Amino acid sequence: MTNGEERHPAQRPPPMAFADVPRLELDQLLTQLVDRAQDVLATQGRLRGLLAANRMVGSDLTVPAVLRHIVESSCELVRARYGALAVWAPDGALLEFVHHGLDPQTVAAIGTLPAGRGLLGRLPGAAAPVRLDDVTSDPRFTGFPAHHPRMTSFLGVPLSVRGEVFGTLYLADAEAGRFTAEDEELVLSLAAAAGVTVENARLLEQARRRETWLQASMEITRQLLADEGEEPLEVIARRARAVADADSVTVVLPTPTGDRLMVEVATGARADDLTGYAYPLDGTLARVTFASGQPVLVGDASDGPHHIHLSDFLDVGPVMVLPLTGTQRPRGALVIGRLRGRARFDEVDLAMATTFANHAAIALELADARDDRQRVALLEDRDRIARDLHDHVIQRLFAAGLTLQSVGTDERIERVVGDIDETIRQIRTSIFQLRGPLGPRSAGVRSRVLDVVAGVRPALGFDPRVAFHGPVDAAVPEEVVTDVLAVVREALTNTARHADAAHAALTLTASGGELVIDVVDDGIGIGTTDRRSGLDNLRARAEQRGGTLILEPADSGGRPGREGTHLRWTTPLR
Repeated sequence: MTNGEERHPAQRPPPMAFADVPRLELDQLLTQLVDRAQDVLATQGRLRGLLAANRMVGSDLTVPAVLRHIVESSCELVRARYGALAVWAPDGALLEFVHHGLDPQTVAAIGTLPAGRGLLGRLPGAAAPVRLDDVTSDPRFTGFPAHHPRMTSFLGVPLSVRGEVFGTLYLADAEAGRFTAEDEELVLSLAAAAGVTVENARLLEQARRRETWLQASMEITRQLLADEGEEPLEVIARRARAVADADSVTVVLPTPTGDRLMVEVATGARADDLTGYAYPLDGTLARVTFASGQPVLVGDASDGPHHIHLSDFLDVGPVMVLPLTGTQRPRGALVIGRLRGRARFDEVDLAMATTFANHAAIALELADARDDRQRVALLEDRDRIARDLHDHVIQRLFAAGLTLQSVGTDERIERVVGDIDETIRQIRTSIFQLRGPLGPRSAGVRSRVLDVVAGVRPALGFDPRVAFHGPVDAAVPEEVVTDVLAVVREALTNTARHADAAHAALTLTASGGELVIDVVDDGIGIGTTDRRSGLDNLRARAEQRGGTLILEPADSGGRPGREGTHLRWTTPLR
């Protein structure tokens, strides 16, 4: 104050009050700079995480490993507790599902993998990501399955290659409580790189699979054209199962009647039960392939109207049915199946398996042609032997018998003459056996019966003894021949399937206006069984013609501890 007045302290301005204003602005600026630097460092760290994730995704070019790396890297990149990746088929069906964050006990308790319903079912094919703070509030959410952990925040990002969506990446429960737009951008960037990696891995896997199928085809060709080795159909089934990574493979062939199929060869699960299994052709996928000549791919054996015989023994899901097409008609079908829950076969699998089946069918045709040449050579030898037996041996025996008869009527001479007559009959049967199955088909009953016996022989595992008595060819009318062939086939087939026999004898006798068919084996005996449809058919055939069917233990008994079986079928000859 002027004039020596002293100013009151309360009226004195605070020291440096105006100087504090720039300091506050500087502190704020420094704080902002520090925050931005931290943001830059965080962004740099996330970018480094993105690069590390891309390196991890591309570190292994096998498809399962790539899919697993994508899920794990995505969870680590955005700090998500749970992650999953679904690969979809073109029709929207789930092909593969890889998850992260769930312990094995929880996975076992949940059980069945997602089937593509609810929110997960709406995302396949979507080109835009889906980000939710609470998945349970979305109208597309249909609830968690039993034992499934509760999840809140959710991020779904499509995986695509060249604009085509093939899968969806799911992330849940962000560590920060919610997924941000930055998280979405990072995962989209990772998904773009991952899509290319998955495509490359698939192309590499397909190339390897094609190489494996081609190697299997070449092995089959070499095996079928070799003189020795496994049966052709067994080679086909075994190699198809190994290459297709299947649980069961069967080769089914039409039966002689053409209205049923029989599993000729089976490998894999329940192979022993499947081998020899017969079922009607109508209503099966095999019939579809026979009619169209094209293979059939099924995602689930329980879907659709057609019967798949594997389902009668196994809980199969994915199935491929491939025709084995010959030059004139379908030879059979190759049926490849996996158990339910395993990965589905795709179009690439079907194309490669079809090529394999075509090679196998061609190789079978070549093997048959080789067998035909061998049969022709054998036929020439058999025909020569048959002529010699007929023109020389039988004539000499017949002359010897006449000479003995002219000597006298001694009992011993008559017995020798009887033995000579029996020998002549056996030689004549041997001549028909030599000429029948391999020679040109004759209209005679003997020849056709021998053809049936030759057809059943592989199932029996041994050659049954066959004998004919009386004028079988002349006495049996043509309308009875069908029944005769059916009886012989059914009787010998029953022996092959149920008797466990080591020997069997078939005798056809035409005498006194009656035809008698006797089939005797040394197997386990008649026993008790519910499968009587075949015997009922034989009885019906006999009774329709006024004949009989008798089934009883064999008179001679079987092997030690086995009574054997004697089947006798009769019909009048008018």
